[in-house]
Amino acid sequence: MGNTSKNQPTSDEQKVLSELQKNSRNTIDAIAKNCGFSRQKVYRIIKQLESTEKIWGYSVTMDETPEKQKFILFLKKGKGVHDPRQVKELLNTQMDSLKEELGVTVLHSYFIHGDYDLVTVFTAKDIMVAKKFVAALINKFPATFSIRINQVLYTLREQYIRTPHPEQMKDFI
Repeated sequence: MGNTSKNQPTSDEQKVLSELQKNSRNTIDAIAKNCGFSRQKVYRIIKQLESTEKIWGYSVTMDETPEKQKFILFLKKGKGVHDPRQVKELLNTQMDSLKEELGVTVLHSYFIHGDYDLVTVFTAKDIMVAKKFVAALINKFPATFSIRINQVLYTLREQYIRTPHPEQMKDFI
């Protein structure tokens, strides 16, 4: 094994990570076969990745449905001083009770560099529920953030996986 940074995945780890990204439900035997490794080696690499928290959790990719539409929330910090209690609530609870009441599920949240500071992808029943969620955020954190929301019309690829329904894209082209 060559010299690598402690946080840099080795080439063996990278092969296993790539297979997990393609299908995290694959058996260890299938991953080992695709990587050209023994079953024990793959098991050991996965356990090491989990223990160092380079990977955590396993998830399911779902199509948008009329019952669960996907939205992207863009948040920009205001110039004023932020109330530490509000920041703590936003970071820790992420408004769990409100999300539960509205049926909102947060899929991804990212602090980013650019025009906005935070991007959150979430699902809601429809645009009205999504707007209620955003309005509640604005009421909870007045003058602290500016918020913009967009609806996802169609997903081409989610978590490395292409949509199983590419023919639906023709309506958007």
